Amino acid sequence: MNKIEIQPSHVVIAASASFPELTLREVGMMLTRRRGIIYTSLAGFLLLAILALIVSTRRYRSVGEIELQKDSPSSLGIQTDSGDTPSDALEVNMIIQTQARILQSDSLALQVIEDLRLEQTEDYREKWSPIGWVLGLFSSKGAPDTKGASLENSPHRRMRVLKTFHRKLTVKPIAGTRLIDVEYLSPDPQIAAAVVNHLLQGLIEKGFQARYNATMQASSWLSAQLGDLRAKTQELQAKVVKLQQESGVFALGEVDREGKDQVYSPTLEKLQMATQAEAQAQANRILKGAINDVVKTGNAEMISGLSGSSMLTGSSSGLSNSFTLIQNLRLQEANVQGQLQELSAKFGPAYPKLAELRGNLGAVQGAIQNEVNRVALRAHNDFVVAEETEQKTRIDFDADRREAEALNSKTIEYQMARQEADQTRSLYDDMLRHLKESGLLAGLHSTNISIVDWATASDKPAKPVMLLYLFGSVALGLAFGSAAALLRDVTDTRIQDLRDISRELGPIPLCVLPYQKERAALPAEASLFARSALPALDSPHSLFVESLRSLRTSLMLSRSGTPPRSVLVTSPLAGEGKSFLSWNLAILFAQQGKRVLLCDADLRRPWLHRNLDIEPRVGLSTVLAGLSVNHGASEVIPVQEVPGLFLMPAGPLPPYPSELLASHHMAEVLKVWESQYDLVLLDAPPVLQVTDAVVLSSMVNSVLLMVKHQRTPLAALEKSYGMLEEVHSASGRKINIVINGVKEQPVEGHVFYEHREREVAKA
Repeated sequence: MNKIEIQPSHVVIAASASFPELTLREVGMMLTRRRGIIYTSLAGFLLLAILALIVSTRRYRSVGEIELQKDSPSSLGIQTDSGDTPSDALEVNMIIQTQARILQSDSLALQVIEDLRLEQTEDYREKWSPIGWVLGLFSSKGAPDTKGASLENSPHRRMRVLKTFHRKLTVKPIAGTRLIDVEYLSPDPQIAAAVVNHLLQGLIEKGFQARYNATMQASSWLSAQLGDLRAKTQELQAKVVKLQQESGVFALGEVDREGKDQVYSPTLEKLQMATQAEAQAQANRILKGAINDVVKTGNAEMISGLSGSSMLTGSSSGLSNSFTLIQNLRLQEANVQGQLQELSAKFGPAYPKLAELRGNLGAVQGAIQNEVNRVALRAHNDFVVAEETEQKTRIDFDADRREAEALNSKTIEYQMARQEADQTRSLYDDMLRHLKESGLLAGLHSTNISIVDWATASDKPAKPVMLLYLFGSVALGLAFGSAAALLRDVTDTRIQDLRDISRELGPIPLCVLPYQKERAALPAEASLFARSALPALDSPHSLFVESLRSLRTSLMLSRSGTPPRSVLVTSPLAGEGKSFLSWNLAILFAQQGKRVLLCDADLRRPWLHRNLDIEPRVGLSTVLAGLSVNHGASEVIPVQEVPGLFLMPAGPLPPYPSELLASHHMAEVLKVWESQYDLVLLDAPPVLQVTDAVVLSSMVNSVLLMVKHQRTPLAALEKSYGMLEEVHSASGRKINIVINGVKEQPVEGHVFYEHREREVAKA
């Protein structure tokens, strides 16, 4: 049970926070309590949806479909070596997205708008918008459009029609395919189809134009480059000719096995001859040197051995003859010596013919020596000549070699220039071929976009979708209504859930009274008391009266020991039905056979006497003022319609009602009444408005604190209960809470038994 702290200066109810756990059941109960908000929201949104369906313009949707093919050959089958062929799924997706963005481009949209004159249709006419007007007050409008200017030169018009066009256009690439769907909405189905078809045709023409422009741009660039390349080629060819002339290289007009041009160079030919001459001179000098070395020995036998030798190849004929002569003289010398030895051995040294032979031998040997000397001189002369020839040949070779080296440098430069000229010429020929092809392909290259389905006029409107509007309004109405209901329930401080009372205050309500509808007026001939519409009299078997009987029983059992003899009926605020409860409860007690005194203790705004249509000049106020004897027995008014029920009216309004009610006389009078009647019911003013009820609560045996369901704030109940609880009572007074006006809510457990009433009504 929550604790209540009471401070002496003023009453403060300090209840510990005890909020219920927010479960689905709690949410359901909150929504049930506020179902009126949900129903209102649902009805409002349904009404808005119906109005929107009525006033909305019927729009027709036309759909066209295109396909992006894999490759793009030209219409004559000419294949180009372009790198536009997609290589993977990512690149294909990029191409599809690119084409989709082109379909949504402003340039294509403006072309369609101008071709179909969409600006003159109803959809594209400028409409006044309150939101746009408000936003326009705070934004810069810029310079106005020139009157009579074209759409392209009118920024404001252009942006407005483009926004309208793009709002009605939908471009959707189909996932996993090369297809793109193009949709357009329009009040006219023919216009919708025409817009889609113009878009598709414009996309194809835009692709053609882009390719044509690219090709012609390439052709223009190639033409410019060809002029420079042609001039460069001619310059290089002139340079080749000049270098060829300077190098002394002559073309023979023939090619070798490798396909290269055969050329002739006199300088190279001369160098080759000089090289051969230098080699021959060197070889001749070596040979002459060898012969000279042999001859210088003076050995006739060795010299004669040179005759017929290969070393004499290329030697002069005189030297060869000398070698032959020496060889012959050597043979003669050998013959003479042989004869001399033969005759000397045969005839002895004194033989006369020996002297002749010796003379011949000396002559032959002298001839040999002379010839050797001549050969030596001749060989030396030949060697000297050979050396001089070699030196001269080497000088010529060196000169020819230097000339050839200079020629070689020019030849290398010539070859490089010729190679560059050939490459430039080849490049020029290739570019010229591409230039001729580009001129042909500019008009023959086909697009890779094909139309799968042309757009056609639809037979029925696509918008508004009635089911979508209705279901959407229901969903929005339920969502908005639920949110508003939850917000209203959370922010509402009035008593909604009866469990809040026990959570905040601790005590459980003594009784729950059902909601009592207003009854129709009774006939005029009925008594005034009967016309007061008191359910205890005219509807004794109603739910309300049955609940009052339960309250009567609970009240009698509320105190341990004896039942209460005096009961105070009050409420936190005015208008919560306490006087109505007092009358009906008093009637029920009286019908039980008890003597009941109903006292109107509200000395500020008395009400109970109105049910009897009297204007009492005496009452409780006169009793408390000491103007009545026997404790007001003479002021008590018996109720004729209900035996055992008596009414003590409030009487004239006193100037100080609180002082009268707090007096000892009031307590004494109440004691006397308790002894004279079985039950005394005091109808007191509200607790929070005046202090009368708080004062009277200390004198009675029981207090009925009545609150109205879904009307009385919980804080008001808490404060009222705390103020009453603060007052000390010597009679063991018990404060009971009664909830009035509770509607049947099965979710919260508020179900009332009405079977008996229905049976009685049927009877």
